[in-house]
Amino acid sequence: MRWRAPVLGATAVAAAAAFALWFASAPTRLDPAALAAAPQGDAARGEQVFAAAGCASCHAAPGATGEARLRLAGGVALVTPFGRFVAPNISPDPRDGIGGWSFADFANALMRGVTPDGTHLYPAFPYTSYARMTLADAADLYAFMTTLPPVEGRAAAHELGFPFNVRRGLGLWKRLFLDTQPVVALKDPSPAVARGQYLVEALGHCGECHTPRNLAGGLDTARWLAGASAAAGPGKVPNITPGGTKAGGWSEDEIAEFLKSGFTPDFDSAGGAMAEVILNTAELPDTDRAAIAAYLKAVPAIPD
Repeated sequence: MRWRAPVLGATAVAAAAAFALWFASAPTRLDPAALAAAPQGDAARGEQVFAAAGCASCHAAPGATGEARLRLAGGVALVTPFGRFVAPNISPDPRDGIGGWSFADFANALMRGVTPDGTHLYPAFPYTSYARMTLADAADLYAFMTTLPPVEGRAAAHELGFPFNVRRGLGLWKRLFLDTQPVVALKDPSPAVARGQYLVEALGHCGECHTPRNLAGGLDTARWLAGASAAAGPGKVPNITPGGTKAGGWSEDEIAEFLKSGFTPDFDSAGGAMAEVILNTAELPDTDRAAIAAYLKAVPAIPD
């Protein structure tokens, strides 16, 4: 019977390790007191947050224009090395969308990647950037979203293999890669640069495409905005730091004009996913596009 003590000891250690992993991977939500203190949302301001955050790019039908971009039935697929992710219905439909969600439900999904029932969302939804949003902007966005047309029908499910289909593991991933602090430490930024930092790092989630990722799928912030492989399909997303050989040489005015019209200084035009982004940035005020340009000229220059 001498074997019993080592076996029982090993079992206890394994059980303790399993409990520790389960605890560490639990969903983390926003502070309820902070949520309760959030200001009442304003739908008119929320419309600008909606444009800056690019919600229609993934949750409206591909190629949608005009009012059709406000029908957020989801269905856009993102095929990645981790699997096929499908954007869900986030219209106010109470059965198939998020019409039954409270502001707290909405803010926790948006800024912490947690559904009302405590399920981790996959970071194909860029909550790692939205985590830097203010609760005031989240409240405004929620107010605007409630004014949109409800759309029936659920989007298709994600298609993921093991181990990526085990959502609980995302709790550990978030501990490594969900950070609410600014990515770039700017010394005494001007109001325009500070506003641009917020738009790029939080609402616009530009780094999600323009920054390379490590093997775990987290952003390599040491090469912030230095270009990356396209998340879906072949191709490269360009380096937009001042060290880039293409966009890095554009002036602030040229960057702002590109974000408005989609035309580059050499009269080329935005294509692919960037064309969708331009539909959003074109709706921003001129001051916001100028702020984005000012920030992009202030970030560290990283060569291609």
